[in-house]
Amino acid sequence: MDGILTDIIKLFPHINSYFMAGFLIFTRLLGFFRFAPIFCRKELPSLVKLAIAILITVMIIPLFDPKMVLEKVDSFALSILLNLVVGAIIGYMARLIVIAVDCGAEMINMQMGLSSATTLDPSSSSQVSILSNIISLMGLIIFIQLGGIYWLFKALMKSFEVFPLYAINVPLVKLARMDLLIKLSSNTLYMGLQIAAPILLATLCQDIILGVISRTAPQVNVFQLSFLFKPVLGAAIMVWILPLLMNVIEQYFLNFANLM
Repeated sequence: MDGILTDIIKLFPHINSYFMAGFLIFTRLLGFFRFAPIFCRKELPSLVKLAIAILITVMIIPLFDPKMVLEKVDSFALSILLNLVVGAIIGYMARLIVIAVDCGAEMINMQMGLSSATTLDPSSSSQVSILSNIISLMGLIIFIQLGGIYWLFKALMKSFEVFPLYAINVPLVKLARMDLLIKLSSNTLYMGLQIAAPILLATLCQDIILGVISRTAPQVNVFQLSFLFKPVLGAAIMVWILPLLMNVIEQYFLNFANLM
């Protein structure tokens, strides 16, 4: 066995440097996949994520100088931790863009009174709302169709320029800009309200009408009628505004295409 290892080292003299650089790249990819949209979903098995991370690592190792990584790394454990954190930061910033669609889906689901309409998700072994899950998946489809996966890997490759593999000091000002984080966080609620606005206005008008009915005809059980009308009215509005809703989500994603 020792002879085989010696022969391998003679054939590939820089195998240690390549292995170290590849392991740091792989660690950053693991942190990125943990939070990045599409890859963070539990429907994607962990073995598939690991296989994709290994494949990408093998593909992008030639873009770096492994000997420089080996020379400049002072603490290998610290480099692993920092690359994991940097990958998680990049993935989380990308995740904030898609969370806005999930926020709007939850608002619609709650306003229509369908919060109790849940089903078991086998991938996560938890109860998920049917309507909010449909809207979230629709948002992911639009994100992929617009080239979201390309944006994600473009942002990941830029992170190697801002924070090299062997770096020790994390440039948070360049890596996680506060103005961008504030914009992404504030747009989460704004975009959610924009998506759910037609449903919110329709159900508000319905509540006003039912309130007037309850004052003019107290014998009518308005409380039970609201459970009947809200889902029907909300579903009708959803079918009517679905093309417009898809255009709003598409424009929202395109606004952040140059930032990733």
